[in-house]
Amino acid sequence: MTLFGTGVLKGLIVTLKNFATSYFRKPDNGGIFTVQYPEERAKEIESFRNFPFLVYDGTPEKIRCVACGICERECPPKCIHIVMETEAGTGKPAKRPAVFEIDYGLCMNCGMCEDVCPFDSIYMDHAFEVTASDRTQELVRPKETLLKSNDYFLKIRPGTATPVDQKRRAAEEKKKTAQAAATPPKTNP
Repeated sequence: MTLFGTGVLKGLIVTLKNFATSYFRKPDNGGIFTVQYPEERAKEIESFRNFPFLVYDGTPEKIRCVACGICERECPPKCIHIVMETEAGTGKPAKRPAVFEIDYGLCMNCGMCEDVCPFDSIYMDHAFEVTASDRTQELVRPKETLLKSNDYFLKIRPGTATPVDQKRRAAEEKKKTAQAAATPPKTNP
């Protein structure tokens, strides 16, 4: 014959044991992991994601984004707005955004824009301390505030940025080789 409530008693003993031992374990081993923010900061992992940013190479004029609009179409809350720039004289579309805005008030930090971008231009940032007094206007970030250098990208996400840079360098070298092969050699008369 079993006593009524022995299962509850066993559960309480396990809880009490885990509670008491958590004070003596390190946080990585199941111990207490409370961080006294803002004096202390939790260790950031590379795959941490928050709000998106745009990557540029060298100078902000060399933005990787070609304004294809894939991220705008795939964004679940529709917080990205892109307008393609046009050439001044001809009116033809240029392969760069004239307007690129992200409404941080709507962004749900899903990372879908990063996943679908074929040009390696938009990635999720580690910055999470984003505030504004008016969420309808001040949380809409224009292209100029979204731009961050490739060096910044390498600093916060080296495991992701290094293969992307290698892939981009290989593609540039392949393009240069193809252009050199297509150019006829100069002949001296």
